[in-house]
Amino acid sequence: MNSLTARLPSPLQPLESPLLDQAGVALFLKRDDLIHPLLSGNKWRKLQFNLEKARALDADTLLTFGGAYSNHLYAVAAAGILTGLNTVGLVRGHELRESSSPTLQFCHQAGMQLHFISREEYRQQENGAVFRHLTTRYPRHYWLPEGGSNFLALQGVGELVTETVTQLGYAPDAYCVPAGTGGTAAGILATGADAIVFPVLKGGDFLANDIRHLLNQLPGAGPPGAGLPGIGQPDLQTAYHFGGYGRYTAELLDFIRDFENRWDIRIEQVYSGKMLFGLFDLIKRGYFAKGTTLVAVHTGGLQGRITIKLDT
Repeated sequence: MNSLTARLPSPLQPLESPLLDQAGVALFLKRDDLIHPLLSGNKWRKLQFNLEKARALDADTLLTFGGAYSNHLYAVAAAGILTGLNTVGLVRGHELRESSSPTLQFCHQAGMQLHFISREEYRQQENGAVFRHLTTRYPRHYWLPEGGSNFLALQGVGELVTETVTQLGYAPDAYCVPAGTGGTAAGILATGADAIVFPVLKGGDFLANDIRHLLNQLPGAGPPGAGLPGIGQPDLQTAYHFGGYGRYTAELLDFIRDFENRWDIRIEQVYSGKMLFGLFDLIKRGYFAKGTTLVAVHTGGLQGRITIKLDT
């Protein structure tokens, strides 16, 4: 069996509760966390076509960016194990070390070469001096942008929508996704489906432009800013970041405990927990009309789950 073989389609699990019944909302959880034991969630979908292209180009190294809790860094390190490719990660925060988070510990143990850079240089991305040096050092590299979000990633995410419509027998009113770089949301929107997007970073309004930029890379998009006909509508919900990326509150942890006890589904506090908290809060507030069908995407990332505080 190919080590990249995925469990597809990922399960579509209905969630039921008195709150949902009262609101008249049908809610399903797309269990992309179950796609692959190492390369799970939206990261498998984002990487599948990129890895095919890397092989086609005879690349021997995957080069990318990420933060201390980056699901993308974890996924690229896992892809290195599964494919035999070398992996190199530029990590935001020169004060960090391999032991700074479970994600970075895994990346280090998986053989990823980690280069810790300042936040200022990180913002420069491929224009930074360290990145330019590494592209010379690894001439057969394949570059993956932050979060793995590029045109090929959008194609992979689009398959999620096709699967869901087949499983449901009809198209839901909207998909609900957490967002760091906006790639998953853009991939859903590119299919014509609507998406409710929950940025996990403080000040997440910038994602509207980032999503638009990703969509403008699609064939037929026209000049920058012109948009693409037939794309879905994004609904950006920026109030559920809980202090910023990787941050959380007691209220969020209480919600996660309750969710896991109610449905026996593990989630985490960086991405899926924030998205689901926000979604249920909107439902409580009567944001959705009766008869609405929603599909929330479990994007994986359980390696970032703070087990001690959630399990006690």
